Amino acid sequence: MRILLTNDDGIHAEGLSVLERIARTISDDVWVVAPEVDQSGLAHSLTLSEPLRLRQVSERRFALRGTPTDCVIMAAKKLLDGKPDLVLSGVNVGANLADDVTYSGTVAGAIEGTLQGIRSIALSQAYQHAVGRDVPWDVAETHAPALIRTLLDVELPVGTLINLNFPNCAAEAVAGVEVTSQGKLDFGLSIDERTDGRGFPYFWLRFGERAGDFRDGTDIHALRENKISVTPLKLDLTDYTVQDRIARALREGTVA
Repeated sequence: MRILLTNDDGIHAEGLSVLERIARTISDDVWVVAPEVDQSGLAHSLTLSEPLRLRQVSERRFALRGTPTDCVIMAAKKLLDGKPDLVLSGVNVGANLADDVTYSGTVAGAIEGTLQGIRSIALSQAYQHAVGRDVPWDVAETHAPALIRTLLDVELPVGTLINLNFPNCAAEAVAGVEVTSQGKLDFGLSIDERTDGRGFPYFWLRFGERAGDFRDGTDIHALRENKISVTPLKLDLTDYTVQDRIARALREGTVA
C-alpha cells in the first residue's frame, strides 16, 4: 500500500512526525508532501496566483510552498507514479470538530484526496488550549494504527472521507471509539484590534470560549467523554430536504 501524508501545520510539525510513525506501522511505502509553512485555517484552497515551489527534504519527503490541497495535487499529479492508495492528513494540533471542519486545512487534505478518488482520512489531536501546547500525541499514535486498519476494510461510497478526532486524555484513558455526526458550535471568532509602532491599526482573528450542541452522538460529545470520534463526511453539499421546497416555490411564482 502506498500512503501519502500531508498536513496543514507544515513540514516541521510534530504531528506530521507522529503521522509518519503511524503510517509506517501500516506500510513501508510512505510519501510526505506537506506545506513549507503553517497553512492552518485555509480550508480547501488552491494557490493560483503564485508559483508552487517544491523542495525535497529527504527521500520520499517534500515541502511545498502551497496549501494542503496543493500538496495532494502535486503528489498525485507530479511526484508519484500514479495515485496513492491512501491519503492521511494530520495529525493536526487541536481537534477539527463540528463547523470547524469547513475551515480546516487538515480536513481539506483529505477532501482533495477524496475528490481524486483516493481513500482519505483526516486525523486531529485535541488538547487544552488554556494550558499551552501540551499536546498528548501518544493518544493518536497509540490508537490510530489499529483504527486505520479497521477502517481500510470498510467500503465507502464515492465522495466520502473519514474525519478522526482523538481526545485530550492519556492514551490509556481513552474510553472507546464512537461513530459520530458533526456537532454544532457557536461562532467562535472575534476581531482583536491593535496598533503598530507607527500608529496604524491591524487586526488578529481570535478564538474565544464557545458554546454549542453537545448532544450524544456528536463528535463534540464523544471527545468530552474521552472517546475517539469517527465521522464520515460527504463532499456532496446539496441540501436534498430543501430541493422540493424551492422547486415548489418556483412553480408557484413566489421566487422572482
